[in-house]
Amino acid sequence: MRKPLKRLNFAQRIWRRRPPALVLAAALLVAAMLGGGLWLSRIPAPFAGEPIVLAAIPENAELVTSSITPADDPAAAPEDSAASDPVDPNSFQIIGGEQPPADDQTQDDTGAGDQASLPPDEPMVVIAPHRPLKKAPIEAVTEKTELGPLPRIAANGKRPFDLYSQATPLAVSSSGRPKIALVLGGMGLNAALTKKAVEALPGDVTLGFAPYGDNLQAQVNQARAAGHEILLQVPMEPVGYPGNNPGPSTLLSDVKPEQNLSALAWLMSRFAGYSGITNYMGARLLVSEDALRPVMQELKSRGLVYLEDGSVSMTLAPKIAQDLRLPIARASMVIDAEPTAPAITAALQKLEQQARQNGSAVATGSGLDVTIETVAEWAKTLQEKGILLVPVSAAYAGRPT
Repeated sequence: MRKPLKRLNFAQRIWRRRPPALVLAAALLVAAMLGGGLWLSRIPAPFAGEPIVLAAIPENAELVTSSITPADDPAAAPEDSAASDPVDPNSFQIIGGEQPPADDQTQDDTGAGDQASLPPDEPMVVIAPHRPLKKAPIEAVTEKTELGPLPRIAANGKRPFDLYSQATPLAVSSSGRPKIALVLGGMGLNAALTKKAVEALPGDVTLGFAPYGDNLQAQVNQARAAGHEILLQVPMEPVGYPGNNPGPSTLLSDVKPEQNLSALAWLMSRFAGYSGITNYMGARLLVSEDALRPVMQELKSRGLVYLEDGSVSMTLAPKIAQDLRLPIARASMVIDAEPTAPAITAALQKLEQQARQNGSAVATGSGLDVTIETVAEWAKTLQEKGILLVPVSAAYAGRPT
């Protein structure tokens, strides 16, 4: 007996006409790919087609290029080299610009403006705080006498100023940053304070040594090994002499030139290694042209420079030096005329203002404990202020020779 056919509803008819499973899977895959491609095409891709490199940038570190070991014996290196062999005197690093070629003879104290007014591409200059200088005396610029070693101009024309000065790197001399040269005197009289100054102060602080004291040559060479330029302090007649007496062999205003030259020879023979002379007192001698001119002529003939320490207001030294073509510089102030930490700090701030206004400034001070400590702390702040500390020899760039 035949069973009648059952009538299928709409859903059943659609199900019976479904495609095979494989075809259905393929269709779903194609639909997913088309949908995904459409979605991706609508998302921005800012780095599409551009290579991307990720690199870690190390922090800047201070360049250390030298030690403070004693300088080599002068016989072990050429006589016309200002620094000892272990250290290149032009060791420095420029951060943010190219390093210019080394040139230890180019010195320039021009350029003004504080850090905020510098060009945006002005490089940061980092130099070693102690760049050793050669042990003195250097034979080529030394005259051996019964009194002791005297400075002289070498056969090749090199002066004691040339060979005993600290080289100023071109990166420093050509920088637009303001520059300060600072000389602290009275060294050699107190061995403990001298040692403290040598070790605590940056090498670009110049030290003035008195011609009195024990083991002066050893103390001078220790200072030079730490990078400090040296000046000889020469006692000159002040107002009120002899009640106000600078010391033995003081240069006087009312004696024959031969007597002063004899006293000057004794003073200059106490040690070797200084690049120039600075006055100690001298308010009366410095206004006596007849007494001062022969002294200045002797400095010129021996290849030295002259620094006036800023303690004397009236002086004929600039006029006489110009006549003789003797290189001269003058300090604008004595930073410890009032020897207290607040007063010294205020004087140093004034010195910074002068350097910003004029491009450079020169000042002097004494080797007092409070001065050494105050200057040592102040020197640590100069880099962030955009100020460069330079040896006093940098103040003589372009001066007649």
